[in-house]
Amino acid sequence: MRLNMNVLAIGDIVGNAGIKEMRFRLKDIIQENNIDFVIVNGENAAEGMGITEKNFNDILKADVDVITMGNHTWGKKDIFKFIDNPKIIRPANYPEGVVGKGYRIYRCKNKNMAVINLIGRAGMNVLSENPFLKANQIIEEIKDEVQIIIIDFHAEATAEKIALANYLDGQVTAVFGTHTHVQTADERILPKGTGYITDIGMTGPRNSVIGMDIKASVKRFATTLPERYKIATGDCMFNAVVFKIHTKTNKVKEIKRINL
Repeated sequence: MRLNMNVLAIGDIVGNAGIKEMRFRLKDIIQENNIDFVIVNGENAAEGMGITEKNFNDILKADVDVITMGNHTWGKKDIFKFIDNPKIIRPANYPEGVVGKGYRIYRCKNKNMAVINLIGRAGMNVLSENPFLKANQIIEEIKDEVQIIIIDFHAEATAEKIALANYLDGQVTAVFGTHTHVQTADERILPKGTGYITDIGMTGPRNSVIGMDIKASVKRFATTLPERYKIATGDCMFNAVVFKIHTKTNKVKEIKRINL
């Protein structure tokens, strides 16, 4: 009997090209890595901003267990049609009363696993509650109900991500960062046992500026003119991490980066 639960977290899906790349890769990755549970960040699925109902359904067709969101959660009005679906969560530290759920509890390998979505406050231009305090509140609510807690922290600042992971070290199973679309090489297990990586990267056009057309992106920075962003074309990349969790201790024993 396998003593590991393997959780795959896939970096921000960028556009239809990213969805296609994920669906093309995912079956083989699940088989090769004995994946038990799949988390996908989908807040850029609608050509870089938000998620449509079609995007949502296309992602779920690939055996995805939960879709997390971020600062572009409300980028497409479609989301209000399916925001209460148990397969999607939005940042838990949006203001009280906002539609949708910031975390959900799933059953996997005879364990109760909570997946929590949080958004950062440094440099994000989103009016959100304190993610540190919100994480504490949720953990206190669910600690007697779940054995495993995974957090997608959608944040800009590296320091904020590292600080949150250390703040929650030993209280949660794993914290992974999303939003910057660049996979970091700092995966590690923190002193009290929490698995951590600053950013898991993105799944979308490889020759791009974080998924966007290079010429349009460069023009915005070089001239400060409001050039419209558009999705880049060409070959895609697939970024993800696998958290190998020991089913006896419920702690991460290994983190494997995937960059294809």
